[in-house]
Amino acid sequence: MMSPKRSAQADDLRMNPDGLYLEEVFTDLEVGSIRRLTPVKADGTLDPTRPTRFLGQTQLMTRAGPLPLEMPIEASNLKEAAERFGEAIEAAMQRIAEQIERHQIEQARQIVVPASGAMPPPPGIGSGPNNLIIR
Repeated sequence: MMSPKRSAQADDLRMNPDGLYLEEVFTDLEVGSIRRLTPVKADGTLDPTRPTRFLGQTQLMTRAGPLPLEMPIEASNLKEAAERFGEAIEAAMQRIAEQIERHQIEQARQIVVPASGAMPPPPGIGSGPNNLIIR
């Protein structure tokens, strides 16, 4: 018999038969790839009541190594998706830059510098040239 906790996890893993897509991948072997997600019914036939979706995929080279990037592309066909690939990457990079900036601001707010004249920390804690305490 399955425990209630195990059963809840199994329920979370059920696929929605009304939300299935056929996935196809197209690439130019240079910049990236486009995934075309065509809606299908549970029996595998095309579902014309839902829109086809396009996702662009590429990698950005950073000092830390390649960073995978995936972004939606607003398009009605594959040719249009390929033409809009670059602008979709630009928009995704802009969102990432904004997220990094927000993260850096949040991290900077958490740094506490002791006020001048404050008691020094106990021996072995925070000693050294960079005497910052981080909450």
